[in-house]
Amino acid sequence: VHLVQSGGGEVQAGGSLRLSCAASGLPLPRPAMAWFRQRQGKEREFVARINRGSTFYAGAVRGRFTMSEDTESGDYTKVTVYLQMNDLKPEDTAVYYCNTDFNWSQGAQVTVSS
Repeated sequence: VHLVQSGGGEVQAGGSLRLSCAASGLPLPRPAMAWFRQRQGKEREFVARINRGSTFYAGAVRGRFTMSEDTESGDYTKVTVYLQMNDLKPEDTAVYYCNTDFNWSQGAQVTVSS
């Protein structure tokens, strides 16, 4: 499994950012994809998950973040997942990671200034 993440950056509070994660080499049936984040000095925490089109969110981001997926036509071993982050808050500042099973992306910094 190969995960390549893109996106991230710095934005002011109330702004929006989108993260992308291109996954390849996935087993079938395809496992769930998830986003995690790690704030400075904190443990890595769950943000959102998508599995067969159904999504689930951590309480801290529900209603502000949206996870979606885009499967390349005809190849279910590949998928790109997105995390649309709206109404960002300073407490959303963290390194964000894409995950599936025991595989992790390289991470991307998201910084929200007040």
